[in-house]
Amino acid sequence: MDSVDLNVLRSVLEWRRAGQRVVLYSVVQTWGTAPRAPGAMLALREDGVVIGSVSGGCVEDDLIARLHDGRIPTDGPPVQLITYGVTREEAARFGLPCGGTLRLTEEQVGDPHWVAELLTRCEAHEIVARSLDIATGEVLLQSADKVNVLSFDGNTLRAIYGPRWRLLLIGAGQLSRYVAEMARLLDFEVLICDPRSEFVYGWEEQHGRFVSGMPDEAVLTIQTDERTAIVALTHDPRLDDMALLTALDSKAFYVGALGSRVNSLKRRKNLAELGLSSRAIERLHGPIGLHIGSHSPAEIALSLMAEIVAIKNGVELKQKKPLQEAI
Repeated sequence: MDSVDLNVLRSVLEWRRAGQRVVLYSVVQTWGTAPRAPGAMLALREDGVVIGSVSGGCVEDDLIARLHDGRIPTDGPPVQLITYGVTREEAARFGLPCGGTLRLTEEQVGDPHWVAELLTRCEAHEIVARSLDIATGEVLLQSADKVNVLSFDGNTLRAIYGPRWRLLLIGAGQLSRYVAEMARLLDFEVLICDPRSEFVYGWEEQHGRFVSGMPDEAVLTIQTDERTAIVALTHDPRLDDMALLTALDSKAFYVGALGSRVNSLKRRKNLAELGLSSRAIERLHGPIGLHIGSHSPAEIALSLMAEIVAIKNGVELKQKKPLQEAI
């Protein structure tokens, strides 16, 4: 789940607590080429205000029209299934490319208790499955893990929700500022650890949250999980290696360190001498980033975030230079 989906649920909770009627739409199935993947959400308030998206725009217009022309009765069933794009003409009308088809649940949100609980559990970095009974509208929340995916059998929608992806930066230097800015645009929560007070000046709160303590303590403090990436960027082995010793034995999906291929090989030797297992050391990404001929801090940040996003999305790293080229 990204922050767009979390914001949809936060708005649902706020609107319902204010006593306003809310209809929640979720994409459950697509055929052909569809603008949004299953799991995408949109919330529609009683006055026509929307947050989120389930298509490129035209479907949203029709959902608002359904509210205003009475096609969503207040005394209707708690959940309905709606399909757009059954014919090529309808697909063209609603802006669905290549004859795509989109099926949505139209859910009347009653007691928002489940929304509050789901948000609380996501903020605690828990992955949660929400089961929606189409016939009754009953919602059940259960713990899930990263291998679970959305499923729909016609009777029950089981959607998976989780915390935002996080990026912990070791070091608050110039490169970290570029990385933080790009990471935020890519919807990562940015955390920074740098015990050197000289580097803290100029960081604004909206650019990231500082984690106090030494780098190894920071890795433990944030309770590193499978949705966390950690990158050491200080160029100081006393700080970088301290973080790596803890990070490489954590659940982080990505652990990297700034440095040339020669220095990256030296770092691996140092980590081995410090007692880190070869299996843990193999997890280290260094040099960091995809090979795009980067030289400036902004270009290095771009190559780094491209690599992190590729790994997050399960994409093979085809632009990665072999480490042994340095020998």
